Amino acid sequence: MERKSRTVQKFIEYTPLNANGQALDNVHELKLNVLEETGNYLLHKDLLRHYNSQKQGTVSTKTRSEVRGGGRKPWRQKGTGRARAGSNRSPLWRGGGVIFGPKPKTVFLKVNKKERRLALQTLLYNKKKNLLIIDNLENEITQPKTKNFLKICQDCNINLEQKILVIVSKKTKSLKLATQNLKNVELILASNLNTLSLLKAKQIILTPLAINYIKEIYCD
Repeated sequence: MERKSRTVQKFIEYTPLNANGQALDNVHELKLNVLEETGNYLLHKDLLRHYNSQKQGTVSTKTRSEVRGGGRKPWRQKGTGRARAGSNRSPLWRGGGVIFGPKPKTVFLKVNKKERRLALQTLLYNKKKNLLIIDNLENEITQPKTKNFLKICQDCNINLEQKILVIVSKKTKSLKLATQNLKNVELILASNLNTLSLLKAKQIILTPLAINYIKEIYCD
């Protein structure tokens, strides 16, 4: 039986930084609806949905009716001293069919839109201490060079030895090329926010524009 928990409103206050690591004057607030008790059951359900959606489900084996050959009875029923055999494509024979082998299938786990939104908001609130807001990051990197992104990380005290999740409103070509060679950095769109990426990240970098997208898509 699925447990039910009451939702409460929580607020995250944040001060954006510029690309040089200096705090800006304005203070913003993000309102989230989170579960009053633990939301692990919702996170687990959404993770299963995510993993199931990655499965191709194309593996296939042939049964005895699909294996070529086997139309003739190998030997007569009685008098040979051997066990009865009706086909050389029996699963008991080498080269025969497979018993209960895998067949193409689609694995689907339904998660309601409200449940998925609630899971993401709860996870974002639980990781509020790991959030870092950098203003206008989408347009700060004008050249596709990794050293430009590394300089921003150095000025903002970002530890690249940990898993970093960068959430932006749009993927510019320069930003995408500047981060793709860094093994611990994952760049995603705010519209593609998912629980797996949030769980893996030790530090989450957002932009004000990405937060606006999150408010529109995932928050009430």
